[in-house]
Amino acid sequence: MVVFAMTRWPGVMPWNFSAAYGLAFCAGLYFSGPARWILPLLTLGLTDVFLNLHYGESVINVYSLVSLTTFSAIIWLGTKFSPRWPWIILALGGVAGAFVFYIVTNTISWLADPAYAKTFAGWLQAITFGRPGFPATWEFFRNTLMSGGLFTALFSAVMKLSEPVESKETESEDSEEEVPNGKPTSEPAK
Repeated sequence: MVVFAMTRWPGVMPWNFSAAYGLAFCAGLYFSGPARWILPLLTLGLTDVFLNLHYGESVINVYSLVSLTTFSAIIWLGTKFSPRWPWIILALGGVAGAFVFYIVTNTISWLADPAYAKTFAGWLQAITFGRPGFPATWEFFRNTLMSGGLFTALFSAVMKLSEPVESKETESEDSEEEVPNGKPTSEPAK
């Protein structure tokens, strides 16, 4: 979480290219109990506070709350997938989470920003080109989808690659456990 938090600092990663989407999705997928919610949301919330201070924004603002709520939805989405599924399906789940984040946060920007007409055309402008004089929002969308898929694929691949090691350790521990009749499953050497 500390390494992830450091990657959120401006200039460390390309603009709007973040491990956050993959981290939130994989937290829902691989973490259990309260840790699945507390670790990623606390890390995201604390880094948002520092980022808001860095940019001269209020410490907690509507965008931060919407962002955390949307990341909660991505964590929930991760709970609907199984770690046993192929990693490509898991990567697509991370892309879906990034897509949800992009649509929700840009819709909130459309609703809150008086520069956008409150029409369907204004919403389309908000999710495609954005405001004149600023980078096009479709560029953010591209980076959001790429990073969501990439980091979810990386995290899932690491988990899948560690499965054989964990399975062998578990099997060796299980072979030394007692069977239901009370006798050990492995006989001591004579």
